[in-house]
Amino acid sequence: MRARRTTLSVPASNPRFIEKAQGLPADEVLLDLEDAVAPSAKEDARKLVVTALNEGDWTGRTRVVRINDLDTHWAYRDVIEVVEGAGANLDAIMLPKAQDAGHVQWLDRLLTQIESAMGLPAGRIGIEAQIEDARSMVNIDAIAASSPRLESLVLGPGDLMASLNMKTLVVGEQPPGYTEGDAYHYILMRILMAARAHDLQAIDGPYFNIKDVDAFTRVAERAAALGFDGKWVLHPSQIEAGNAVFAPSQEDYDRAELILDAYDHSVNVEGRGAARLGDEMIDEASRKMALVVAAKGRAAGMTRRQTLDDAALGDASPGN
Repeated sequence: MRARRTTLSVPASNPRFIEKAQGLPADEVLLDLEDAVAPSAKEDARKLVVTALNEGDWTGRTRVVRINDLDTHWAYRDVIEVVEGAGANLDAIMLPKAQDAGHVQWLDRLLTQIESAMGLPAGRIGIEAQIEDARSMVNIDAIAASSPRLESLVLGPGDLMASLNMKTLVVGEQPPGYTEGDAYHYILMRILMAARAHDLQAIDGPYFNIKDVDAFTRVAERAAALGFDGKWVLHPSQIEAGNAVFAPSQEDYDRAELILDAYDHSVNVEGRGAARLGDEMIDEASRKMALVVAAKGRAAGMTRRQTLDDAALGDASPGN
């Protein structure tokens, strides 16, 4: 899967921001045609997006465009103009306010038609679906299963909080009066379960107070602890913190790679189903857990600092 520790949202109508984004270390850059662009600027913004995708240097970054939602008259032209103009340099389309499987399937079919007409590889352009209201949450399993193009489910916290009539004006923070537990735990876990059941990534939404990096980090750590793959960022100041939160520590990454090596050696060289690595017994469950951490580290470009030759292997047989 593509690395999406941080998804930097950039207004598609702002050439200066688009240019600056090309030099920032976000894993994914989202050129936003929806909420970040005034209605009067949307048509011109499409042209800026096509130019930016074709002429910009996006090396090492996933390139995504968020179209307008399907209840607007801009949506279909967003897809047609961007994909016909720059489909070869586009990795995914983000679909906001995806309320049911039919929304994703509409986008899938339109992309297939454009790819066929333009001679683009069929199915290469992915889809990211934003979960932004109560209807989306109720239909999330069907949404997650709706298209082979689907790559991630993305929380849209502001719209979702409004949809639920949540008593707060601060996007990403606990609502006033909610003092027990986490008001967003069910939402986050529901998105995560649907994503994992269909081999998709789960991405947390933005934290709007761009000056408070400590608060951003705290909220990001909550999502990362649950198993989310990344988080939206709205400002360059949030990128470093987001990248760090959603990557494993060097110690954990090294340990994960060692577990994979040790288990492979035990099974394929020694013919045993379990082994000992230092003082820890490792087995198939250990391997699965290590795969998760190792995959996150590799996606983040981490380099291991310890090899199996440096570690202590032992017999995991009873009594040893």
